[in-house]
Amino acid sequence: MFRNVTVLIRGFFISLTGKPCVVIGENNKRNAPVAAMKVEICCNDSEESIVDAVRRTYDIWKKSALQGAGKKNKIPLPSCIAFCMNDKVKALFWRDHDLDSVRKRIAERDASPEVEDIAAGRTTVDPAERAEVLKNKIALVTGGAQGIGEEIVRNLAAAGALVFIADLNFEGAGELAEKINSDQGRTAAIALKADVTDEASVEAMFNTVAETAGGLDLCVSNAGVLKAGSVLDQKLVDFKFVTDINYTGFFIVSKYAGRLLRLQHLAAPLYKTDIVQINSKSGLEGSNKNGAYSGGKFGGLGLVASFAKELVEYNIKVNAICPGNFLNGQLWSDPKTGLFVQYLKTGKVPGAKNVADVRAFYEEQVPMKRGCTGKDLMRALYYIVEQEYETGQAVPVTGGQVMLH
Repeated sequence: MFRNVTVLIRGFFISLTGKPCVVIGENNKRNAPVAAMKVEICCNDSEESIVDAVRRTYDIWKKSALQGAGKKNKIPLPSCIAFCMNDKVKALFWRDHDLDSVRKRIAERDASPEVEDIAAGRTTVDPAERAEVLKNKIALVTGGAQGIGEEIVRNLAAAGALVFIADLNFEGAGELAEKINSDQGRTAAIALKADVTDEASVEAMFNTVAETAGGLDLCVSNAGVLKAGSVLDQKLVDFKFVTDINYTGFFIVSKYAGRLLRLQHLAAPLYKTDIVQINSKSGLEGSNKNGAYSGGKFGGLGLVASFAKELVEYNIKVNAICPGNFLNGQLWSDPKTGLFVQYLKTGKVPGAKNVADVRAFYEEQVPMKRGCTGKDLMRALYYIVEQEYETGQAVPVTGGQVMLH
């Protein structure tokens, strides 16, 4: 319940400002800071009742907070909310724009209120908002320690987000987080160990996100594998390995991401959040001697459309990006296990005598005569997050190889 309240409090702040933030909860046996907003609750209150109690208390608190500082289109915000039972403090919840700022407040016990802009709708596109579409947002990327996942993580951090790098390769995720944090000069990335095929692991992953940052804005389901093989001789164990990660893994990730985002929605009903599957060109058309991968990706788009219809009730958008082949990435170019080598061995490209022949074959299939890059994919991701009026879509990023119907 403590974790759920943290998410509700984050949603409450988002509903006031329309902006993402970080919230950290802590058990507290001491008195609340003088400037804290104190909320009285009962031990058996429902989540909806807690949200109502916070809103009622805020309406009273803001009248006395920052007397004389109120301005048009400005509101005071508590930096600390104390939850009390029978006037005894049970927990404190601290809020600020980013993780480092919240940690500083906790260390210094600084509960001084802030003044921010009131959330307001616009009928025109604000260029400044476009440039900061991901600033201070909380994101999670599965399979983020290497390959295209690493590129997504680096780009999100550079755009101002706090990124959780979820990967079985925890050591690699940790090294990447350390490098990003050094480059950004802030806590921009946090490593998590997670197995997307293990439900308990995924549930624990999202619990950690809630406990560390208070909630989530963007979940990128990127973890994926590929084992090429003919339907005539591919082993069932290999087929299941690919499907378990690419298809079932997306279901598990969406399940627990959806639960967290639904809870946040209770307190921020107008705020939109995103689940994005990194799908593939192969999810839009078949792939010769690569049925396990293509079939899982086709199925993934079915899940995207279905989850989108269900979760729209909670303002959760669910979309997919279908990139073309990342020919320069490790998946394709690894000299031992890359797809160029696999496809050469399986005879997928008729007449190919070496890896260069295989590469040339795939480049020739693209009207723009090159493979997809991380930059290409990120532009689609920025579009999906910024666009509030689209859900259940599969956005192709294929250089014209697969065109819309």
